[in-house]
Amino acid sequence: MNDARHPWRVFLIFLRLGLTSFGGPIAHLGYFRDEFVTRRRWLTEAGYADLVALCQFLPGPASSQVGMALGLSRAGYAGALAAWAGFTLPSAILLIVFALGLASHGDLFPAGAVHGLKVVAVAVVAQAVWGMGRKLCTDLPRVLLMVAAAGGVLLGPSAWAQVGVIAAAGVIGLLLLRPGAVAAVDILPVTISRRAGACWLALFFALLIGLPVAVHWLPGQPLAMVDAFYRSGALVFGGGHVVLPLLQAEVVPSGWVGNQAFLAGYGAAQAVPGPLFTFAAFLGASMTVAPSGWLGGAICLLAIFLPSFLLLAGALPFWQSLRKNRRAQAALAGMNAAVVGVLLAALYHPVWTSAILGWRDLALALAALAALTWWKLQPWVVVLACALVGWLGLAPG
Repeated sequence: MNDARHPWRVFLIFLRLGLTSFGGPIAHLGYFRDEFVTRRRWLTEAGYADLVALCQFLPGPASSQVGMALGLSRAGYAGALAAWAGFTLPSAILLIVFALGLASHGDLFPAGAVHGLKVVAVAVVAQAVWGMGRKLCTDLPRVLLMVAAAGGVLLGPSAWAQVGVIAAAGVIGLLLLRPGAVAAVDILPVTISRRAGACWLALFFALLIGLPVAVHWLPGQPLAMVDAFYRSGALVFGGGHVVLPLLQAEVVPSGWVGNQAFLAGYGAAQAVPGPLFTFAAFLGASMTVAPSGWLGGAICLLAIFLPSFLLLAGALPFWQSLRKNRRAQAALAGMNAAVVGVLLAALYHPVWTSAILGWRDLALALAALAALTWWKLQPWVVVLACALVGWLGLAPG
C-alpha cells in the first residue's frame, strides 16, 4: 500500500480526483497536470502534452484516457484499471442512484426541476459548440465541413449517418487540409510492445464489427446494450458532449429510455464530478427493459469505456511515428471539424427542441450560457441553479 507504484495507491489517488474534478474534460486535464506533472512529477510537461495530444487524437473521453495511460505507466494494466475505477466510479454511482430515484420516486423530482435540467443542457452543449468551433474550425474549409456535417446529421438522424459524416470528413481532410509540422517530445514510459498493441487494436475492430453481427444472430437485450454503448464509445471524437446524439439515437427511438429521462440525466451528469461518459451508467440504470438498475448501469458503463482502453493500449506503441504523419493529422483535422457539426446538430435536436418551449426557457438558457462562458462559474453550480429556477416555476415544465 505504501508502494507508490502499487495499483491500490493509484486507485486512491484517482479516487480523490474522481470525487473533486468538476468542470468537464478540459478542467480534468488541468487537475491531472497539477497532480502528476507539478506535484508528483510522474512525467514532464512535454511528456504530458504529448499524452494529451494522443488522447485527443483517439476516439473516446480524452481525460479518462489520459488517466488510464498514467495508471498504465505507473502500475501496468492493473494500474490502468485502478486509475479508471477511481476516477469513474464516484460519478457513475451517483448517476445510477439518481436514475433509480427518478424511476421509483419520480414525484420527488418535480417536473419543473427536471425541465430546468433540460434547459441547462442547452447552455452546456452551446458552450461546447462555441469552444470547440473556435479551436477546431479555424479556416473556411473547416467551417464548411462543420456546416455540411450538421446538415447531414439533421437530414439523416441515425448513429450510422453520424459515423458516415465523420468518416467522409476524414477523407476530405486528407485531400484538402494541410496541418502544421509536429515537434518531437518525450515518450511516456509505457511497456507495451508493438505486437501487444496490434492485438489490442485487432480486438477493438473485432468487437466493433462483430457485435452488430452477433446481435443479429443472437438477439437479446444485454448483447444489444453492449453493442450500442460499445459502438457509441468507439466512434466519438471530441469527448463526452459529442456522445449525446449517438446515445440518443440508440436508446430513445428504441424505447429503452424515455426522451425526458434522457435529457434529465444528461443535465444531472453536469452536476457530478468525473467523466461525462458515466452518463452511460444512468442510461443503463434507467432502461425500461431488463437488465436495468445496477446491473444495467454496470453493463453500459463498461461497454462505453472498453473501446477507449483498447484504442489507447493499441495506439501507445505506435504514437511517436503516427503523430509525425501529416496525412493522419490532415484526416484528423477534417474529422474534428465534423465533430463540431455533429455537436451543432445535437444542440438543435434533441437538446433545443425538447427544452426550449417558450421565452422564459430561452432567457434561462441564455443566463446559464453567460454564467458558464463569461462569469466562469462551475458547471455544477449552474446546473443546480437552473434546477432550482425550474422547481420554483420560473421555467415552464
